[in-house]
Amino acid sequence: MTLHQSLPVPARQRFAHVDTWVFDLDNTLYPFGCALWPQIDARITAYLCNLLGMDGLSARALQKYYYGRYGTSLRGLMLDDGLDPQAFLDFVHDIDRSSLMPDVPLAAAIAALPGRKLILTNGSLEHALRTCERLGIANLFDGIFDIVAAELIPKPEAATYLRFFDAHGVDPARAAMFEDLGQNLAVPHARGMVTVLVTEVDSVPQALPHVDFYTSDLAGFLAGMTPLPR
Repeated sequence: MTLHQSLPVPARQRFAHVDTWVFDLDNTLYPFGCALWPQIDARITAYLCNLLGMDGLSARALQKYYYGRYGTSLRGLMLDDGLDPQAFLDFVHDIDRSSLMPDVPLAAAIAALPGRKLILTNGSLEHALRTCERLGIANLFDGIFDIVAAELIPKPEAATYLRFFDAHGVDPARAAMFEDLGQNLAVPHARGMVTVLVTEVDSVPQALPHVDFYTSDLAGFLAGMTPLPR
């Protein structure tokens, strides 16, 4: 397990071959303390209540069951209830993003990375665009691969990563991935990507064999990594 502040040269050398930088969106490109994900989580529960006529506690339990079994509530609703996915995505991502401010250090750090920058998210394209616009980083990415592009099969399913690699011509052996969920880094690591788990500030990460680096400060980590040794 490697933690950062300013990365020493041996650590930066782990990224020297990388020409494609892949970022998750939620709780990765914006901090855990932002109010966005709790809003999405609550709207998923509300959607279940409205769709299935459940009380809040029952809807919450079903939501967690779907997440555990299928990776997302959306996938469970599609398979078990024949849900229209677009209506779900529109509803759950209709949130207040006013707590997000332009992140100048993050924008500078991403811009300094050599090569392509891509987003791989279980959320929707519209959600990714609106969120990145608020952060002031929307113009820094060469592409966004969302849950619709993944044919509604979420990370950590291996098929989703393969579709992503194919769609964007990514050589995983020359790529790095930044994620807030450890299980979503297992396939990338197995495919040869350098993996970085973004954690909460006050959390102590559990060492995982498929995580190469840990950070609670994405902008600081990226800034401490460049310039890369060549």
